[in-house]
Amino acid sequence: MNRRSLLQICQRYAFYFCLWLGSLLLCLILTNGVIYGQERTFELRNRASGTYNAPGANVNASSELNRINGDRLIDPLGQILDCGGQEFADYTGFTVSVYENAGNGELGALVALTPTNLPGGLPPEGIAPNLLNNNPYALTNAAVSGRRGVYNFLLDVTKGQTTPGRSYILVVNAPVSLGLIQRRVLLRIDQVNNDVLSYIATSLDGRPIGVDGVFTINGSVLVKNAANIPLSLVALQLNAAMCEQKELQVIKTGDRAAAEPGDVAIYRLAMRNLTKSAVRNPVVSDILPLGFNYVPNSARATIAGNPVGVVVTANGSSISFALQAPIPAASDSAFLVYAVSITPDAVRGSGRNAATLSAIRNDNNATVRDGPSIFTMRIRPGIISDCGTLIGRVFVDKNFDGEQQNGEPGVPNAVIFMDDGNRIVTDANGVYSMANVIPGVRSVALDISSLPGYTLAPNLYFIERNSQSRLVRLSPGSLSRANFGVTPAFRGVEQKP
Repeated sequence: MNRRSLLQICQRYAFYFCLWLGSLLLCLILTNGVIYGQERTFELRNRASGTYNAPGANVNASSELNRINGDRLIDPLGQILDCGGQEFADYTGFTVSVYENAGNGELGALVALTPTNLPGGLPPEGIAPNLLNNNPYALTNAAVSGRRGVYNFLLDVTKGQTTPGRSYILVVNAPVSLGLIQRRVLLRIDQVNNDVLSYIATSLDGRPIGVDGVFTINGSVLVKNAANIPLSLVALQLNAAMCEQKELQVIKTGDRAAAEPGDVAIYRLAMRNLTKSAVRNPVVSDILPLGFNYVPNSARATIAGNPVGVVVTANGSSISFALQAPIPAASDSAFLVYAVSITPDAVRGSGRNAATLSAIRNDNNATVRDGPSIFTMRIRPGIISDCGTLIGRVFVDKNFDGEQQNGEPGVPNAVIFMDDGNRIVTDANGVYSMANVIPGVRSVALDISSLPGYTLAPNLYFIERNSQSRLVRLSPGSLSRANFGVTPAFRGVEQKP
């Protein structure tokens, strides 16, 4: 045996001796359970590997220690439940993802979780059900600890993923065929104490969050022990507000597309319950446009073809209609009708009506809403647009010019007759007015008998005004004026024969 062969044999045995010595020391640690005088208990997984090559090549050896659920990886386990806190019948197509928080509820990048799969086909070191620590993770129907629809993500302490103050956004997606909306929940690391992760879960979509069957709305849930108390998210509630495109639906229509002042219009609201739970205390809140007035005692409601009571509360243009019966699950047979009168003020308004529907679910007591449902009724001025306004004054004409100057007072209680028989009385200042007068050539006359002690004043400048009547031309939508001047009447003294 030459010298080179002897050297190779020595190198080979020295390498295996080092591996044996390292394994022996590790076994001693496991046997005694003592590290630097302090006793600790933890799950330890050891993997060693080695390679040997011929002289002139590299000699590599490695030994890896991986502690799961110790001070390296933390496991928040959660479950996806339906609206009533029950498991779904099928979790196929559900996915759960963890994103970085970009601020203001916006999604950042997917969190780079530490892979737990091992090379060479060895069993992965992750924790069921997400053994490979995938992100996103596809839910399965397999049960873990007797629960289905569970998920988990392992956060790496060495990457700072459990540093207090770090926040993530948990996103849950459902199959498109279920018609469920995406769920987003903000997870903020609160503290890590004795390998126990505490975090705060806050709804970003205004929907309930459930922890161990407790439901809240627009609230935050503090999970004090993430290792023992899983975050049970009511993330996708079948036929529920937080996951459906709509839970309730309200559609508002009218009996006409256009109306005129003086008309009475009928509004009709069709209400649907899209959930699998009955909803109670349904209330329709309506905001009437300018010039629309609710007709008292006109509201009528039916549910499933049966008449139900309606309690109407009016506050200005805001009106609420409280139906006195629940709407059954998956029902589209609730209707409400009522009447409104349209006044001339509606010409100045938009004719736009908005209605909303709210109710309370029976299964989880959550408030659900829909709306506003908009219906716009075009307002035509009608006869009002063709009418004009007639104004005038009866006054004491002292200089007989037919016009009122300073010092020429108005005469109250004078009676003016129009050619259609309308009778107008002047006010304390001698002024009269008549709105909505049909246009055209119209005539008005002063009833001089209504003014004892006065007579018609002569006009020294316009002969045609020396009459008790005036002829006016009133154009559509215009304003015309007709004044009358009077003067005190004096009787002569009779001479005796």
